[in-house]
Amino acid sequence: MTIKRILAFTALVGAAALAWGYWTATSSPVVRDAEVNLVPPGSSDRQLRVLLLSDIHVGGPDMSPTRLLHIVKQANALRPDAVLIAGDLISDKHFATRSFSFGEAVSPLRDLRSRFGTFAVLGNHDHWRDARAAEAAMLRAGINVLSNNAVRAGPLVIGGLDDAFTGHDDLGATLRAMDALGGAPILLSHSPDPFPHVPSRVKLMLAGHTHCGQIRLPLVGAISYMSEHGAKYACGVVTEDAKTLIVGAGLGTSLLPLRFGAVPDMWIVTLNSP
Repeated sequence: MTIKRILAFTALVGAAALAWGYWTATSSPVVRDAEVNLVPPGSSDRQLRVLLLSDIHVGGPDMSPTRLLHIVKQANALRPDAVLIAGDLISDKHFATRSFSFGEAVSPLRDLRSRFGTFAVLGNHDHWRDARAAEAAMLRAGINVLSNNAVRAGPLVIGGLDDAFTGHDDLGATLRAMDALGGAPILLSHSPDPFPHVPSRVKLMLAGHTHCGQIRLPLVGAISYMSEHGAKYACGVVTEDAKTLIVGAGLGTSLLPLRFGAVPDMWIVTLNSP
């Protein structure tokens, strides 16, 4: 085989890999399921369904508001009782073909439908772009924005921990707010990193941020999980000290509009009465 043929073959394989990575990044999110015993005994709701969305990262070329609207329709078809969004609404990719305002990015989310409403925390990209603009856009869309505080949602109390990656989190304040309201506790955080510090009375924590690695190569593994704990809390369901952490792979992408070995996903978490 000549050098030219080798180079042509290498270029073809590289192009095919990039096409596969982009196709994966723009595919419909996989719906993953988990169950946690959380609904308090005696509640009129014996079972609740909570939907976790994370890392939406609206930005061209892979996540347009139009694509997000299709994902919202997919989410509504799951008929959740509450929707929890774990931050990073927008994207600042190195190779972005288009940047969107928070208003444009959040607009499709106003169509989310659930019994108790939609709740969200900010992520590092939201803080880096403009936290106030992010919060204002979500409020206009009817989304409850939580920043180291908590809110009741039926028998649930949802605590929202502001972004730990940028140092805006205050776990103590969030826990105090949750304790004051009572109810079955769920902690929503952009990053999973605070999980070891969460007391066992908080049985469920939901997070994103890691993208489950986003680009996980054979033999090499993930390039980075952007977590101080490495792969320990980077993806899926983790049970530790009588509490459960669920980390979503997210919907959009960061840095590059590609995904290898970490497909987009959303989680429907069924909360049962013990």
